[in-house]
Amino acid sequence: MISEIYDVIVVGAGHAGCEAAAAAANLGSKTLLVTMNMQTIGQMSCNPAMGGIAKGQIVREIDAMGGYSGIIADKSAIQFKMLNLSKGPAMWSPRTQNDRMLFAEEWRLALENTPNLDFFQDMVKQLIIENNKVAGVVTSLGIEIRSKSVVLTNGTFLNGLIHVGDKQLGGGRMGEPRAFGITEQLVSLGFEAGRMKTGTPPRVDGRSLDYSKMEEQKGDENPQKFSYLDTPKLTKQLSCHIVYTNETVHDILREGFDRSPMFNGTIQSLGPRYCPSIEDKINRFAERNRHQLFVEPEGWKTVEIYVNGFSSSLPEDVQIKAMKHIPGFENVKVFRPGYAIEYDYFPPTQLKHTLETKLIDNLYFAGQINGTTGYEEAAGQGLIAGINAHNKVKEKEEFILNRDEAYIGVLVDDLITKGTEEPYRMFTSRAEYRLLLRQDNADIRLTEKAFELGLAKEERLKRVQEKVTKSQELETFLRETSLKPGIINPILESIESNPVDQAYRASQFLTRPNITLDKLDDIDFIKEFTSQFDDEVREQAEVNIKYKGYIEKERENVAKLNRLENIKIPEDFDYKAISSLSAEAKQKMSNVRPKTIAQAGRISGVSPADINVLLVYLGR
Repeated sequence: MISEIYDVIVVGAGHAGCEAAAAAANLGSKTLLVTMNMQTIGQMSCNPAMGGIAKGQIVREIDAMGGYSGIIADKSAIQFKMLNLSKGPAMWSPRTQNDRMLFAEEWRLALENTPNLDFFQDMVKQLIIENNKVAGVVTSLGIEIRSKSVVLTNGTFLNGLIHVGDKQLGGGRMGEPRAFGITEQLVSLGFEAGRMKTGTPPRVDGRSLDYSKMEEQKGDENPQKFSYLDTPKLTKQLSCHIVYTNETVHDILREGFDRSPMFNGTIQSLGPRYCPSIEDKINRFAERNRHQLFVEPEGWKTVEIYVNGFSSSLPEDVQIKAMKHIPGFENVKVFRPGYAIEYDYFPPTQLKHTLETKLIDNLYFAGQINGTTGYEEAAGQGLIAGINAHNKVKEKEEFILNRDEAYIGVLVDDLITKGTEEPYRMFTSRAEYRLLLRQDNADIRLTEKAFELGLAKEERLKRVQEKVTKSQELETFLRETSLKPGIINPILESIESNPVDQAYRASQFLTRPNITLDKLDDIDFIKEFTSQFDDEVREQAEVNIKYKGYIEKERENVAKLNRLENIKIPEDFDYKAISSLSAEAKQKMSNVRPKTIAQAGRISGVSPADINVLLVYLGR
């Protein structure tokens, strides 16, 4: 039926699949996106939001690389917040609340307007493998579709099993069938597989809630956006609300523990540590008499509400009974109870940095199949897999982001080097160079790389170059402009900062923690100059001045580490032949096959002594 041989077939149209397909097609590969349901392309399976702590940085990196997630998030946003503003800029993290239906619609429209991209609706049940190399897919209808590479982004659909109390349903999402066949085939080929769990909260009717009993959470007064392009800025926003559980709610939920698949042994797989179900919170944190819930609207027009923080696999009657004792939920009407879902994943130590599998050539994994959780983590992996699938079939160099270049680089390196036994979620604490990997400079870090690949257009590159030039111009002005005591002291005294008795450069005052560029704008001649620059340029210049010493220190640390990154380990290196290595190091390094000394040092169980032994054997 389909005689064309594709360069890249992407299986699954979630966040990983969408970015993988867009990247490969935009780079010039003839690409096919195969999905079980054309109506759920880009579906937000869990909460209707993008970004957050560290995740927002990933979305900005995807945007800087020419991906679509930031653009789609901006077009469907109903609220914007910059998180962690009370902390340093390394922690600032953008987040949008989104219109769920509009988000999926914008993804589909964006993909349909992408050249070189075709679509097919069916379930992929088998891969075509020839001479240890993937050659296409076979669908449930028995249709063979040939390709030079395949990217698997199956999400929670591989042998997905939904749990609501003692009820079990086969499915990848509520109301959607599970996928089967691929896990069994991959295991027969020598892959190691495992099971993971995730969950989702109930959806309720917003008309049945009393918001007067909740705490309103508005968006930022001056909302920003994700994309560095001219996407629409929010002019109006919808509020979220905060409410808390109580002891009565907890007592009712405990009544259902004996019917909970989490506690009666039905579910044995691990769920996300940092996004536990409500019953898990009550069990693990028994000393707490309340837990925070976020009441989040699903869109501009719908009345559907997402009860963030109330993820549950308890019986539906227990969930509903307990919710009615949450303030404002006394008359709640439930659209859908919460549920847990178990699914197959493949430990990511079986992958290369390109996300190509080590066992089968030209086969790539991205998203939850690698043991991650979160739209943003999935999308970042999809981008990397799509780029490398294209590069491999076009005989170009592999594309890898290092840990000092992007959160996406940290994510991929963590996965393939350390693996994961529970759903992996990105945090700023996972990045050792997070002051270099800020949300405000993702374009400066990555756009030139994207331009060289062919993903970013020249217009985008010129914008970045202009931003750098203007921020340097502003920095120069602040470093060369002196402020006398009579001019600056009134400002210092107004914020209870120590006055000065001689003139100092404006940049020196900016290094004080409570002095900002906005404060210096109280001086007329300063404002006259700085007002010509937009917010992005101002933010860039201020961060560069305020944190100059810390940034330089991190760059020195990067330079030291890169010396070890440059020491390559041969692919066929025989670790087991080195008697001086510990038994654990031999086993771990033989499994992971690190490419460099630095990567070997990040493997759990490999000691500094083992690294020294390796350096000796490599003649270093």
